[in-house]
Amino acid sequence: MTYRFSAPLWRWKGESPWHFVTLPFEQADEIDERTAHVQRGFGSVKVKVTVGGSTWSTSLFPATSEESYILPVKAAVRKAEGLVEGGMVDVTIELVDV
Repeated sequence: MTYRFSAPLWRWKGESPWHFVTLPFEQADEIDERTAHVQRGFGSVKVKVTVGGSTWSTSLFPATSEESYILPVKAAVRKAEGLVEGGMVDVTIELVDV
């Protein structure tokens, strides 16, 4: 199953270097239903992600305050794709274990 969306890039609170995008609620809800039987620790979901010309494997993590999943965007991808905090990111996610 593949999902496409655009969302702003945001940085984790404090001194953390981690950056994320938050999935749209409707897609997160559908992913949660489709992956309930394969979710890993903390409810994470294995995915393959493409942003621009960069593709990598990672996990989505549930974020209860957003009622969604968040997707970590590593520094190498941010640099390669010229992504900046607050900028919109076009994301394609493929569920791995479904």
